[in-house]
This record gives sequence, C-alpha cells and structure tokens, in this order.
Amino acid sequence: MNSVYTLYSGSSGNSVYFNLCGHEFLIDAGKSARTLCNALKSIGTDISNIEAIFITHEHTDHIGALEVLTKKHHVPVHVCGRSSARLRTLGEGGLFGCLVEHSPICEVAMGEVKVKSFVTPHDSMGSVGYRIEYEAIDDDGKSECCAIGLATDIGHVDESVRAGLFGCRDVILESNHDIDMLMCGPYPEVLKMRIMSRRGHLSNVDCAAFAAELCVEGTQNILLAHLSEVNNEPSLALTETVMAVGNDNIHIAVADRDIPSRLF
Repeated sequence: MNSVYTLYSGSSGNSVYFNLCGHEFLIDAGKSARTLCNALKSIGTDISNIEAIFITHEHTDHIGALEVLTKKHHVPVHVCGRSSARLRTLGEGGLFGCLVEHSPICEVAMGEVKVKSFVTPHDSMGSVGYRIEYEAIDDDGKSECCAIGLATDIGHVDESVRAGLFGCRDVILESNHDIDMLMCGPYPEVLKMRIMSRRGHLSNVDCAAFAAELCVEGTQNILLAHLSEVNNEPSLALTETVMAVGNDNIHIAVADRDIPSRLF
C-alpha cells in the first residue's frame, strides 16, 4: 500500500518517508542515524528497505544522520547543485561513495516512480523541493497518475515553487513561524530578519495564502511542516491555513516535531 510519512519535522531535524509502488525512499535525513532508524521501525519498515535518499539542501537539520548512516548502509544519496560541496566534506565515513550529484533541476526514476527536483529560495548553498509522480489505482480499479509535492525551507513562493507543486494531489508545505511570535520572541534581531527574508522561511500567513492557491489547482491533502518550536504553535499554523482554504473537503494537518505523521 502506498504511504507517506514525515518521520519528524522541525528546526531540530527533518525526514520524509515514501512507499510508492513498492519503492521505499526518503527525502532528507536530519537528526541522528539512530533516531531515523527507530522512526522507520515505528512505522513498520527498516533502513535496509530504503532504496535512495534525496536531499533538499545541506543544512544540518536535513543531513545530520547521513555521515553515520552511510557508514553501515550504502544507500544512494541524491543531492542537487552546490549542496554537494558541503556533503563531500563529510565523505570520509562512506558518504562520499554514496553521493549521486545532479543539476538543480533533475529527474530520477525508480520503476514507475519519478522524483523531480525544482529550485527553491533559501539561504543555503543550493536548495530544492521535490515533485514525486507515480501511478496509483483509484477506487474503481483504474490506473491514475498522481503527484506528491514537498517544499520546506522557502523564504517566499516564487514561480519555480508554483510550477513544482501545482497539480499535486498531496503536498508537504512549510508553515514555519507566526510573525508576531517571531518578532516578540527571544531570537536576536539579525536571526529574525534572516527568517523573515525572501530566502528564509515561510510564515503561517504566506503558507496559508499559497495553500489556497494549491487547492484551486487540485491539491486535496496538505501536511504543514517545519514548524518552529520557538516561534509557532501547531494550532496557529493549522487555523491560518484552514481559514484561508475555506473548504471542508480539503484535508489539512500538522506534522509532529518528533514522531511520524502520515500524509495519506
């Protein structure tokens, strides 16, 4: 059965599990190798079943498990653009031999599953989102082409993000911070400005406005992700997006910071 989970999601670490058409893979591998492997076991699978890991960008909360993980498990690690330069510095433990480098816009096929990258605006060496296309069987037993989109760590929604996510039935989308909480919170001013910049992180308000656009373009399920522990609350993020979408037929949920959350 096809399934998608965020294994954990937030500033301390991110990883998303996919099981589509019999192919199991991850997008990002933050936190530690032990935490990642335990999360996989908690949803009934194992790291030995993972065919590939796709990286959005080189920040620690997205790659923290890779160095240790690839010492024991030689999983292909797909990385786009200049993010590979950072990962190459971690390669002595086996990661270097696992790296598969791509241009920022690429496509990788695993059987009938296609993983396509698109450029995202973030203050890293290179940052991408992913669109995953696959064949599914509908309620009438007919085959249909489906798409899942993922975009976190995006300072604003540009045309690349729109093109990457429009038409996706299921979307994992960043809703990082509540603007008032951020501005009144404990972060230093320079960090607040970085988060709010056009290459920082997406606020609840901007996430909600884009979610409404996505639903007009066919999105049915949205999982809000990468919430700040300090500058956000799940209830705030959820309420903002639910109100903007204004459609009870759209399923909207918030990814848990520490335990797996199912997209569908």
